[in-house]
Amino acid sequence: MPPLPTLIRRFLYLIYYFKSVDRVEFKTLFLHTLEHNAVSSLRLWRDILYCCFKYNISTIEYFYFRFHELESTQREQYAGTGYMYEYQSKMNPKKYRRILEDKILFLREYNQFITRTYCTLNDLLCGEHDRVDKIINSSKKLVLKNSLGQQGKTVRVLHQPGHDKQALIRHMRSHNFDLVEEYVIQHPLLMQLAPSGLNTVRIVTQLVDANVVILCARLRICIDNEIDNLSAGNAAAMIDIDTGKIPEPAVFADPRHQDLQRHPITGVSIVGFTLPYWGQVIEMVKAAALLHPQNRSVGWDIAIRDNGPELIEANHNWGKLLWQLPAKRGLKSQLSRYS
Repeated sequence: MPPLPTLIRRFLYLIYYFKSVDRVEFKTLFLHTLEHNAVSSLRLWRDILYCCFKYNISTIEYFYFRFHELESTQREQYAGTGYMYEYQSKMNPKKYRRILEDKILFLREYNQFITRTYCTLNDLLCGEHDRVDKIINSSKKLVLKNSLGQQGKTVRVLHQPGHDKQALIRHMRSHNFDLVEEYVIQHPLLMQLAPSGLNTVRIVTQLVDANVVILCARLRICIDNEIDNLSAGNAAAMIDIDTGKIPEPAVFADPRHQDLQRHPITGVSIVGFTLPYWGQVIEMVKAAALLHPQNRSVGWDIAIRDNGPELIEANHNWGKLLWQLPAKRGLKSQLSRYS
């Protein structure tokens, strides 16, 4: 029997999981699982509740991790929401992680790894309009963000935005945007693979004393979407850390979708695709990880342009799905040695 504090925490997590779940998505995946597996509704519900409590995963992660197909030893290997929250809170203390949470602060603190032009809403209100002209002229697009937004949910791409600064200010205010950035044009090889959006590399680093350990590298692949997040219905693939090559098919979070050997729209092979400038990507991430070592476990999002890589953002609460789903197994043991 777990000690009482652990039991209490698990019950609190359980309440949070049911309170925060997307009910439409949960119902869809629940019914899909019933339809394709020889299991009753009651038995499935019992197993979901058991797994949420026993393994500290959320209700929706039960389906993302395909727990209904796994034995207990396999289930135990997965790091779910609860475990990740506790681990990342320890690795990235609250008083230090604002550098990663606030996109504006991040751009200033990590400017040596950033080449794109940006402008804050405050800059616009103070009359610094010339920077927006430069952004528009360089890409014919604008990227609007909320500086505290998460998972690409507060990102919007404006096409042919024009030069009316007051209209831009009104739009940003009405939609809660406080940051405008140059639209990054990715490397031609990535454009050939998936041209609908910016396909970013996620690399997770772990600091051990003064050494940078790379836990994983993943490529987020836009299918028919301007935002590359898994939550937007896109795919993700493992990247071999040593070579920059994709060794396995890409996967979706949604278990109803099949793995991808090739991009479904462009037909370009995903398996065997090699990321350009890979040596520079690794070198840059290691340098970035040492810049503010108070944050020891960080998920870095990197764009690769025709002249090399640059940082897009960093995450103190980097996602367990992008990390584990492409590997098709739980990777909790990667973290347990550092906790």
